[in-house]
Amino acid sequence: MLLGPPGAGKGTQAAIAAKNLGLEHISSGNIFRENLDNQTELGRQAKEYIEKGQLVPDDLTIAMIEDRLDHPDCNNGVVLDGFPRTINQAQALEKMLERKGSRIECVSLIDVPSEILIERLSGRWICEKEGHVYHLTSNPPKISGVCDFDGSLLYQRSDDKRETVENRIRVYTDQTAPLIDYYRQAGLLHEIDGTRKIDQVSGQILKVVQECQQETGRIDLR
Repeated sequence: MLLGPPGAGKGTQAAIAAKNLGLEHISSGNIFRENLDNQTELGRQAKEYIEKGQLVPDDLTIAMIEDRLDHPDCNNGVVLDGFPRTINQAQALEKMLERKGSRIECVSLIDVPSEILIERLSGRWICEKEGHVYHLTSNPPKISGVCDFDGSLLYQRSDDKRETVENRIRVYTDQTAPLIDYYRQAGLLHEIDGTRKIDQVSGQILKVVQECQQETGRIDLR
């Protein structure tokens, strides 16, 4: 499991970890977007919360995650990205896994200061055609507002606008941070410096997972 505030790099790191561990990458954000794109009932209910930068209520989030974990590709284990976000969700997850004869093995917290997160997220723009990602500071387009690759216009997702980003971080701090203490008290939490380079962060995460697997007697790094 990967924990961390919006913009900490959970998605990137979860994909790297999943590939190295031979596990399925389960992203709550992707599940939300799939439900929104497919206009499912759960997606319609979640839409108003996502667009405001608020957490989707626990009952909706849990229902979406439980449905995804029931798919056969999750039978050998998963890397969870963006779920759980509250203690209530964590307890619901534990019950889901108990029914499957499984459990949480390792929790990595990617820690990044708020000021860095705001700069990372509020500067992100995406092209309309293929979804190429730019950043006004670290990776700007050659022509302002235009994609280098396909010439389509760039847009900013509603949840990447500065005021929404600041709200997302406040919501995380107020509602999600207590989960850190929950897993710390359970002896599962491992803190990762998320300000380092991508490969350095992924190296830290894989080292932590390997140590956890050694403790349980299961090693399966690919």
